[in-house]
Amino acid sequence: MKSVIADYRYRTICLRIVPVSGSPIYLTRHVRDLVMGGHTYLSASGYDFTGYSATAGLNPSLIDLEGISGLAGIGYNEIASGVFDNARAYLFATTWNAPVEDEEPIVASFLGKTTLKDARYSIEEMSLEDALNQSVGLTCLPACIHTLGDSWCGISLPAITVSGTLTAVTSASIMRDAARGEAADRFAYGTLVFTSGANTGLKLREVKRYEADGTIEVFEPFHYPPVIGDAYLMVPGCRKRRSEDCRDKYNNVINFLGFADIPTSSQYSQVGGG
Repeated sequence: MKSVIADYRYRTICLRIVPVSGSPIYLTRHVRDLVMGGHTYLSASGYDFTGYSATAGLNPSLIDLEGISGLAGIGYNEIASGVFDNARAYLFATTWNAPVEDEEPIVASFLGKTTLKDARYSIEEMSLEDALNQSVGLTCLPACIHTLGDSWCGISLPAITVSGTLTAVTSASIMRDAARGEAADRFAYGTLVFTSGANTGLKLREVKRYEADGTIEVFEPFHYPPVIGDAYLMVPGCRKRRSEDCRDKYNNVINFLGFADIPTSSQYSQVGGG
């Protein structure tokens, strides 16, 4: 049971979107802007919430945010560049004559798949309850199940993170820092994020290829074209292999948690012969 219910006579719906980086977005369905909690919830046209649905079971509730890009602080570039990827969203009801932020919480969610068509967008929201549907437990795989830099891995990411500036740009996904001197493949499957330039604050990109001359290629192109002089931070990668990565690259084989010697199905299903 909810502890507080908004008065049905003056009830209206509001939404607060909190990106991983950047400023929050405040929206309301009411015909006028509403000020609450020190924030102004915008009533600008050009967006709408689809019907909210929920059940008594553990199936996650769903809601979509649809609208026209460029209105209410949700622009085409922000959506396409990934600013709202995995952002948290808080839908609640309140009374328009005496609005109170989060007066009647409806659902807390995160933003998922985004569809852009011309100037229109549609963003799927999935309830945080969806975390209960994720599979947990140890899986026997030849690769290490740890993530580079987590508490189980033991490698300090700040200690191996490097910084630099671009000296050449080929495209939105291929660039070069001639000052780099690390061996080829050092940063492959690592991450790169810009700390200056148009891509500052956008989500990091996974490195696809790194050459000894400082050439860097990422899997997903940056939304804004990088330019010479842009500063970045880059973390070496780990393909989770026991010998090549954990032992030879990081001298950390003691923390390797994979099953590199487990026989494959083609091996254990063989029939012995004379």
